[in-house]
Amino acid sequence: MKKIENIIGIILSFIVIFFGRKFLISGILFFRLLAGITLGYALTRSFMGFAGSVNRAYNSGSTKLMRVLAVMFTITALISIAFLYNVDASTYDLWVNPINLGLILGGILFGFGMTFSVCCASGVLTDLVTGLPRAIITLLFFCMGVFLGFPIQSKASWVTDSWFTTEIGSKLSGGVYLPDLFKNDGLNGYIGASIVTIIFAGITIWISYKYEDSRKLKNSFYNIESESIQYKKEELEYKPFKLISERTYNKIFVKPWTMETGAIVITGVFTLLMGVTKAGWGASTPYGFWFGTLLLKLGVPIETITSFSTKPASVFTMSFFSHPINVQNFGIILGTVICLLLAGTFTETSKSELKISKKDAFLFALGGISMGFGTRLANGCNVGALYTPIANFSLSGWIFFIFLVIGGILGNKISRIIK
Repeated sequence: MKKIENIIGIILSFIVIFFGRKFLISGILFFRLLAGITLGYALTRSFMGFAGSVNRAYNSGSTKLMRVLAVMFTITALISIAFLYNVDASTYDLWVNPINLGLILGGILFGFGMTFSVCCASGVLTDLVTGLPRAIITLLFFCMGVFLGFPIQSKASWVTDSWFTTEIGSKLSGGVYLPDLFKNDGLNGYIGASIVTIIFAGITIWISYKYEDSRKLKNSFYNIESESIQYKKEELEYKPFKLISERTYNKIFVKPWTMETGAIVITGVFTLLMGVTKAGWGASTPYGFWFGTLLLKLGVPIETITSFSTKPASVFTMSFFSHPINVQNFGIILGTVICLLLAGTFTETSKSELKISKKDAFLFALGGISMGFGTRLANGCNVGALYTPIANFSLSGWIFFIFLVIGGILGNKISRIIK
């Protein structure tokens, strides 16, 4: 059975590339497809999900993912200097988000929601393959939450206006662009911004280690199965290298990546996105468009949809594969499928979460709508309000991170009471 899955995975990979190149209407959409496939593959093979950073820490005491993400954010930001130095940074679509009540409440809501759904905006796409019932319910209500939040995102001053702003920040969405604070550092502010980013990441890593140590001292630390598999030491028995062999295939396609390897690949994709599209990684906004399109299919007049959402009719009527983020998000799903097929674990994994209770369904719905609505208040999800802003030297990313953790802790506490 595994060999059949392996063969299907190889064939599917070629089919996706061939048809993507042939039928997508532009090269940039094809690039988005490849970027999404790579992201989905890396997230799946390295067992990485932004939601896990808080959930794993709370439930098991392990903060390894939290530390890896902090380093990934920092390295991505440092690499971004290659694009931003000596140019007008406002010519890039940087996610320098406003700092306001919306950012705070959005972070709390998103962290709260990802506790119940055990995923985030990008994670729900990979989970459509690995945990279909949970992901379907989460995604439907996530889309609803985004749609319901559209008018607040566009009209509410406590979401649109920033308490603090800087020169470049004011040219974008408002907010604090860290290099603006250090313009006399000899490198247009990027030395100072880099130091601040490294300090924030260092504080995150230090707190993570202290928390993990405290859990171990209290004997409340539990090993996570996926992490044990990832970091299992290989046998030292020497075997001659053979290119065409099961052992080589397993190393290339089956053996789980460490989180560090996954982070390197994700950083690489983010860097390519910055270079090719002049923007970072976003995922959640189209979810609201999907919900509006669903309403349209159900007979709701387009005038009603556009009047409520404040969005143009074109985003609800356009072809799915003509929107770049739609294509990229679809690529994430495909990347997950290809990863599992090539590893020979597709059937086993896809059947692992098929049974859910009514209570679980309610909690997934609660998680989805909380995350979706939270993204509109914070102007993004774990990639649009956390990863991309930090990589774009926006102070808002670190503030979102703090309140995301607070929301995650709150959600986990309530989750334990309910369950």
